[in-house]
Amino acid sequence: MDTIFAPWRMEYIKGEKPAGCVFCKCSIRCDEYVIYEGKSSFVMINRYPYVNGHLMIIPARHIGRIEDLDQAERNEIFALLDTSIKVLKEAMNPDGFNIGMNIGKTAGAGVEEHIHVHVIPRWEGDTNFMSVVNNVRVIPEDVQTTATRLIPLFKKYSAKD
Repeated sequence: MDTIFAPWRMEYIKGEKPAGCVFCKCSIRCDEYVIYEGKSSFVMINRYPYVNGHLMIIPARHIGRIEDLDQAERNEIFALLDTSIKVLKEAMNPDGFNIGMNIGKTAGAGVEEHIHVHVIPRWEGDTNFMSVVNNVRVIPEDVQTTATRLIPLFKKYSAKD
């Protein structure tokens, strides 16, 4: 039997939630996971990813409702979505993407008080028996290693815009 080690997930599994907003700069945000900072939004690698390269695009302003975004925030979020797809395609060569938002607890939002867009690269066959049978995800690359690979590509594609 193979053993899979993912010690960074224990904090998430235990369900210990820190006080404050994990996305707000003046709160408890972990800047080591921010891989690109725009004018009104930023890109953060998900600390507890579904797969390698799972990104989140987040408005800098603490907003819990999509209808409260101003036009500049909307424009930058979609521009960062475009850049994120280019970056992930070059760095990781995925076969497709899941892109979405969970608005409200009932819809699955883990951080419902600060909206964010998930960008999840997908590969043919990336869902395997571990998720189905054991309710476990196998993430083959450390999150910080993935972030280090993506940061230069955000600089590359953002310079073109």
